[in-house]
Amino acid sequence: MAKAFSLRSWATPLTIGSFLLMGGTGVLMFFELDGGLTAVVHQWFSWLFLAVAASHVVANGRAFGKHLGSRGGRTSVAALGVVLVASYFSWGLVTGPQLKRPIERALVDAPLSSLASVTHTPLPELVHRLAAQGVSASGAESVRELCAESGVDENRVLGAVFLAQ
Repeated sequence: MAKAFSLRSWATPLTIGSFLLMGGTGVLMFFELDGGLTAVVHQWFSWLFLAVAASHVVANGRAFGKHLGSRGGRTSVAALGVVLVASYFSWGLVTGPQLKRPIERALVDAPLSSLASVTHTPLPELVHRLAAQGVSASGAESVRELCAESGVDENRVLGAVFLAQ
């Protein structure tokens, strides 16, 4: 006779698997080995982790209640809650993630000729790379303008500018 399907039968294995995925991608990002889709997978699959972890808590509610009823359980949850709240503030430090959005906005709004200068790439070569991506450019337009005109994603255009082989 087949074993009955239960929340615990899938919540716990998926919690373990998604924890390994989040931990693995997090370690790769920490050591800046996050080429490819590592950061994207980490960000998007964190939603899966949250959902299956919540399911795991529901499936094991009595045990979680016991753990959280202990002094150590309450202390650890409170301490990590404080770390979560504190992580929202920069505390005077300038970090890479803080810089990412303003730098990206500046690059997207800069004329292609400026990006050619920044990347030490001749403007005609950038125009050629973009043409290969189906984007017609003269060099005076910004990435934002090129994307609006061609319907191409900003990352694709920035990739042609900064990641050319």
